[in-house]
Amino acid sequence: MSGRARGRARGRARGGTDQQQARRPGEEAQRTEVYSREAAAAPPPPAGAGAGPPPASGRASYRGGAKEPRPGMAGEVPRPPVEEIASMSIGTGDASEVGRKRSDFRYTDLNTRPAHIADKRGTSGRPMPVLANFFRLETAPDWMLYQYHVDFNPTIDSRRLKNGLLMSHIESLLGNTRAFDGMILYLPRKLPQQTTEVYSTRNYDSVQIRITITLTNELPPTSPQFIQVANILFRKYLSMINMKQIGRHYFNPTLSIDIPRHKLQVMPGFTTSILQYETSVLLGADIAHKILRSDTVLDIMYAIYEQDNRNFYDKVFKKFVGSIVLTRYNNKTYRVDDIDWDKNPLDTFKMSDGSQITYKEYYKKSYEITVTDDKQPLLVSKPKKSDIRRGQTEPIYLLPELCTLTGLSEEVRADFNVMKDVATHTRIGPEGRSKQLTAFINQLNAEPKIAEDMRGWRLRFQPQLLPIQARVVPQEKIRQGRDAEVHYKQEDADWSRDMRGKHLLVPVSLENWVVLSTQRDSPLAQDLVQTLGRVGPPMGMNFSKPLMCQLQNDRNETYLQYLRQNITEHTQMVICLCPNIKKDRYDAIKKFCCVEHPVPSQVVVARTVSKKQMLMSVATKIAIQLNCKLGGEVWAVEIPLKDLMVVGIDCYHDSAKKGRSVGGVIASLNPLLTRYYSRCTFQHNMQELMDGLKICMNGALKKFHEVNNTLPEKIIVYRDGVGDGQLPAVYEHEVPQMIQAIKKSGGAEYEPKIAVVIVKKRINARFFARNGPNTGNPMPGTVIDSEVTKPEWYDFFLISQSVRQGTVSPTHYNIIWDKTGLKPDHMQRLAYKLTHLYYNWPGTIRVPAPCQYAHKLAFLVGQSLHKDPSPSLSDKLFFL
Repeated sequence: MSGRARGRARGRARGGTDQQQARRPGEEAQRTEVYSREAAAAPPPPAGAGAGPPPASGRASYRGGAKEPRPGMAGEVPRPPVEEIASMSIGTGDASEVGRKRSDFRYTDLNTRPAHIADKRGTSGRPMPVLANFFRLETAPDWMLYQYHVDFNPTIDSRRLKNGLLMSHIESLLGNTRAFDGMILYLPRKLPQQTTEVYSTRNYDSVQIRITITLTNELPPTSPQFIQVANILFRKYLSMINMKQIGRHYFNPTLSIDIPRHKLQVMPGFTTSILQYETSVLLGADIAHKILRSDTVLDIMYAIYEQDNRNFYDKVFKKFVGSIVLTRYNNKTYRVDDIDWDKNPLDTFKMSDGSQITYKEYYKKSYEITVTDDKQPLLVSKPKKSDIRRGQTEPIYLLPELCTLTGLSEEVRADFNVMKDVATHTRIGPEGRSKQLTAFINQLNAEPKIAEDMRGWRLRFQPQLLPIQARVVPQEKIRQGRDAEVHYKQEDADWSRDMRGKHLLVPVSLENWVVLSTQRDSPLAQDLVQTLGRVGPPMGMNFSKPLMCQLQNDRNETYLQYLRQNITEHTQMVICLCPNIKKDRYDAIKKFCCVEHPVPSQVVVARTVSKKQMLMSVATKIAIQLNCKLGGEVWAVEIPLKDLMVVGIDCYHDSAKKGRSVGGVIASLNPLLTRYYSRCTFQHNMQELMDGLKICMNGALKKFHEVNNTLPEKIIVYRDGVGDGQLPAVYEHEVPQMIQAIKKSGGAEYEPKIAVVIVKKRINARFFARNGPNTGNPMPGTVIDSEVTKPEWYDFFLISQSVRQGTVSPTHYNIIWDKTGLKPDHMQRLAYKLTHLYYNWPGTIRVPAPCQYAHKLAFLVGQSLHKDPSPSLSDKLFFL
């Protein structure tokens, strides 16, 4: 890419392209070898001590790297870290083992279950039978997996040659059912001897090879090694039914559905994993979809050039750099890090044998693909840190003509028509989802080759979805107004879509406020103010006449100028009615109102209030938001715990500064958990959370004491945005920091009872309520705390929200630290209560309200402010 174009791209590239010729993957030279088994007159001499360095370790290298040659890749195809895996010790996961290798957690889960929790199942509520998207993996009685170490003397490096020499003994010794990775051999039956020696001859040099097969372990079905082998076998089975791996999941390209209107393609597939759960090994399976563009990257480049050839380079760079593309010829995904405008398909690169070949010739020779545009630039995908550790240092070059974009851009997601058409294929109801999953497992069990292989391993998948006994906890009472209590219909979990006529729990008066609008939108502003005046009294709010300001234009500077001229220290609220959606204008207004001159603000798009028939409903929702931003309270639920503080923590990447993230911290201030204190903390990569969290907790405890004249006795922290791979880091690093920050902030004598709960939304578990022969979505308040939970965790699933389309998604709660003494019932009920208290939606949501508020705060700061909001706004929900 030229320097001028890179400069225009405002520094988004990760660096210039390497001008050296790209190399093909360094696969081992192909040699024709004939394997035969011959008895040797005498065994070969013993191997020397120097066996060479161990193979590269790491998750990526275990997966084998690139198995197909691709232009622009360098280095040898890495060998799996079988020695390290064989010698790996599985620990208990205690928090004190800070120095443990992270790779351990790939094969066993961290044990975070508190010692005092003997039974994590709750008891309240009524029983409800449900089905889960899991299938039990059955084994024969007294089943064991036998692990052998295989040694070759003389030493052999080629895994292909090792496999060929060993497989010559299959029928007579090993049998047809086995798994071998070059060093570790797994068999479903035990060999007669502890150590078995066999001999084979390499035909090309007639050297005798001694193969020593030594039993190293007998593994039950609950062992981490068996789980690993089972997942490898299952991936092989998916390939047998023509499923193609794209990223982490498997898809069926032959069943792709075209949406020509939007140039999109929906490819169906499945997400699968075999893991040890509470009492048995289960296969978890769910339906997945891959969204692809039906046109290629080159087609989009052509379209951009036809629209605006002057800014072509800038627009192409912004469009594709940072995106993920799929190469259809090998179903691999790559991140586009740069575009090399100086390279084209007629450039050459070096093959592993040292010969030169052009990209065009390579694709014709290897994939029978004819490249049509010889002048197209090449996309650059740079190696990741893990690739560099494996020795792959050169970038991968891709042809735009052979790449398609994956996923949906923010621009496309904002298009209602596109999302509606996509949802018809991806949003599957519980009845259809359960039938597809059952058909999937039956297809696997019916495939003759798969059935034969599973019989050899003495394994079997149950053909039915897993039945579980769930519970529906009692419904909550919603308090609206100071003395009113209202029951709501739990099947809907939506007690008031229109809040008109409902008294707010703690209303506020709006007496000094400013409304800004352009002259063109002034009538809409007048209508909105009048409607707010009619909405307010039934809700208990008082709306006085605001200061109306008419702007000459909708430039950012004009809005800021009028804000500076009309906002005083007595101004309670600012409403800006904008003619359209412009991020830079929104950012400028929010930065001024949240940082420079702190005052609660509301930005409204004119289109939102332009429909007369919808104005009353829209004004009601705006009035609720205004009430919250001024410190009012809309509704509440009963909270029986006293002196309790709940804290929500979530993170969001700062869009303005690479490598920096924003942590939103929300803490409750009152017994009803309806008022909150908010602060944010910034942290860079590899930086501890300690310093920022201490400041946030110090402010929260100080404010709590100011409101209640005491410090909380119990503090429950809900930490959102943590995947299973991040759990060890959170447990070993963040939890001690949280506890230390809380105790230091409260003083030397302060010893609160603390619990830390990981809240996870991105999960593949789904549950179906049984209704006779049919299935449906479970009711809100459904708790699942057995069978599909982990024995080493204190966890449960909660379905708190109601959906009218598709299958409801549960939320997973994992209590990794608990000194509160609360029963499992209390933790489950409290989590459900908190899902009622998010004031931007008159119903229950997927996560506890403090988590959602923390996300809203982190999102606002990471997207628009990029600075700390003013502390004067910290006791109000100004970020809604």
